[in-house]
Amino acid sequence: MTTVRTPTRNRGTRRAEILAAAATLFAARGFHGVSIEDIGAAVGVSGPALYRHFSGKEALLAEMLLDVSSRLRKSAAAAVTARPGPEDTLDALLDVQITFALEQPALITVHDRELGNVPEPQRRHVRRLQRLYVEEWVTVLAELHPACPPPRLRAATHAVFGLLNSTPHSAGELSPQAMRPLLHAMARAAITASAASG
Repeated sequence: MTTVRTPTRNRGTRRAEILAAAATLFAARGFHGVSIEDIGAAVGVSGPALYRHFSGKEALLAEMLLDVSSRLRKSAAAAVTARPGPEDTLDALLDVQITFALEQPALITVHDRELGNVPEPQRRHVRRLQRLYVEEWVTVLAELHPACPPPRLRAATHAVFGLLNSTPHSAGELSPQAMRPLLHAMARAAITASAASG
């Protein structure tokens, strides 16, 4: 059998396909319930062929969670940089999180259940990226609610993430188009209430 060298762009596409398939499988069966062969079968390659892309399941899981944490943090930073005022910036941050929640429910489940299976150095990196992401929100919320102490704003941010990241359980009956404004309105109301009662 002739081996064909895959161009860099195709390798990147293949890695993205593998990560997406693995996220779906990990969400459905759990990290320990999925083998390399299962992931390979989901993308149409042999299990051992996956080792050309990842050194193992732990490395694959680590890249999956590092990638999504990095993308969220960069999207939040871009929203903060691009918007003219805190109200618009908050709406942009909500759009970032709601888009993630609606489009990547498997990743939400995997993160909630499987972060402990990521090797410690990468796990620390994931948590650092997530803290930076939260602080983008806290900075904007502090502009909107200067009298509210930062710890309360931070707690409110985490609570809003919990609300928005309920999509693995709450989505289904409503279409994403219907869920988006509902989630936005609920998150806005929750932030306003938490800041006002502080």
